[in-house]
This record gives sequence, C-alpha cells and structure tokens, in this order.
Amino acid sequence: MTLPPSLRPAGLPHERRIVVLLVDDQPFIGEAVRRALAKERDIDFHYCSSASDAVAMAESLQPTVIMQDLIMPDVDGMTLVHLYKLHPGLSSVPVVVLSSKEDAAVKSQAFATGATDYLVKLPDPIELIARVRHYSQSYLNQVERDLAYQALHESQQKLLEMNETLRRLSDVDGLTGLNNRRYLDRYLDQEWRRAARERRDFSILMIDVDNFKAYNDVYGHLAGDEALKTVASEIQRCAHRPADVAARFGGEEFSLILPATSMEGARLVADLICTSVYQLGIPNRGAPLERVTVSIGGATCSLSQVESHETLLEAADLALYEAKRMGKNQAVLRELG
Repeated sequence: MTLPPSLRPAGLPHERRIVVLLVDDQPFIGEAVRRALAKERDIDFHYCSSASDAVAMAESLQPTVIMQDLIMPDVDGMTLVHLYKLHPGLSSVPVVVLSSKEDAAVKSQAFATGATDYLVKLPDPIELIARVRHYSQSYLNQVERDLAYQALHESQQKLLEMNETLRRLSDVDGLTGLNNRRYLDRYLDQEWRRAARERRDFSILMIDVDNFKAYNDVYGHLAGDEALKTVASEIQRCAHRPADVAARFGGEEFSLILPATSMEGARLVADLICTSVYQLGIPNRGAPLERVTVSIGGATCSLSQVESHETLLEAADLALYEAKRMGKNQAVLRELG
C-alpha cells in the first residue's frame, strides 16, 4: 500500500521519503544538521527556531522524525514533546530530544514524557543519519501497517454490509416487498418458541385475494402483479406492532403472524384488512362485487394446548376455506383448545 500524499512529498512520488523537522532556537545547530543531511537525496530537512510554532509546523509538514531541543526560551522542549504526543496527527511520530549534556535524570524524564531517543548535540553525522533513517523507517512501516489494517477493516465492514443486504434480500418477496415464505417459516418457529416459554396466546391470519384468476383473465398478469403489490402494502399497513409480520405465502395468498394476540385482537386486525382492501376500490369486473376483495381465515391458540404451529396454520387455512365458502370478502376465525 502506498502512503497518502502528505507522506509522499513531491520529487519522489513512488518512494518513501524521510522528512526531518529540527526544533532548536540556535541557528548554528540548524545549519549543522542541515549540512549533515544535505547529501541524503531522500531526506527533506526543515528547521524551526520558535517553540511556539513547532506544533503547527509539524502538523503541516507531517515529519517522519522530530528532533527537539530540550532548552528553549518560550516553551521548554519537554512540554513540546508532551504536546506532540497529545496531537492526534503527531502522536506516533518519533521524537529525538537534543541536550547539551548527559544527565540521567533528564534523560529518564524525556523518555517518560514520550521521547523516542536522547542525543547529546551534536552527534557524529554518520550516527545522526543512521538514527534518522532508523526511526523514520520504523515510523513509515507503522503508517503502512495502520493503512493496511484500516483498509482491511473497511473491506471487512463492506463485506459484512453486503452479506447483510444479501441476507435481507433473500428474505424478501421480489414482487410485493413483503417477507417471503422462507422468512415466514423461520420467524414463525422463532416466535412460537418464545410464546411457548411465556405461555401467551398466538394468532395467525391466512389472507387470499378473491377471484384473482378472473382478475388476471380480464386485466392481464402485469395488472395482476400491481394489484398484488397494492394489497400487500395494505396488509402491511394493518400490521401495527413491530412483532406483527406479514409475508407472501404464495401466489395471491398472504399470511400475517400475530404473536401475543388474542382471538379478539386477531379478529380486529382481520376485519380491518378486509375493510381496507375493499375500500381501495381496485376494479375487478370478474368478481361479483366488481372490485378486489380478500377472504381471511384466522386461528388463535394458547401454547399450553397446541403443540406445533403447523396445527395452527392448518386451522387458519380451514377457516380461510370457510370464509370463501360463505361468500368471500370476510374473515372467519377459530380458537383452538
């Protein structure tokens, strides 16, 4: 992975370039370091004589190593080391402190503050170049690792999002946008187990569009698809609670799962769906009422009395058949147990 533009100064676009920032109030020290590094083509040297400008200049340059004098007139070097480490863009940059003498206590404090190394100025040019290269190389390697980890994390996050999108799509009916039969079976099993633990009522509605074959014969299958989508949207609108899940069961048949719902509650929802679909006023010249309607069969049970949701589905299906037999555009509900 290549470095961002801020770490690839102009002149060497495809190489890793070293950027040195020296912060020292003595110009002759700056000149000495400049001369020591002058022949190194891959090293960019910058000098700052004012401690008050050091952090801003470092932020702008994004150096690969900072060389910091410990004794300065306006802000002491130890404070600057601390400020570098607090700065989110500079906290990982190696800081080599420069002192006029060896002092174990000062050296210990410098390392405790966050300094990477401690040098008595000025070291031999060969040693200076070696240290600059060593710390810059370590920093650049760390930057590349961080970028690689970041890219990996972003790729993994995108993959997770794509997988979640695919999972959701696999649970959705392509025509109506409702949940499909696959999701319905999984959700029904999940909520049935929950209701069994809590010993609560459970209701299922089976909903079928009346005279749908006649609708397709008169208006065509494309219009039939549009009618199904409109009816599905109305069923979804009548499912008021988050736990109430509507799904396309197959063809022109839908199902509505109503966990923790009594017989009275299921009947209210079923009647609302019948009325709402009727009031849509979708024309159907092939039906006795000359508009699209639905028939609904519902079943409610107490989980202490019914062992499986298949029994409840069968009861709802039989109730739906009864609603059709009785003239359609109505709901018939049965309570088990």
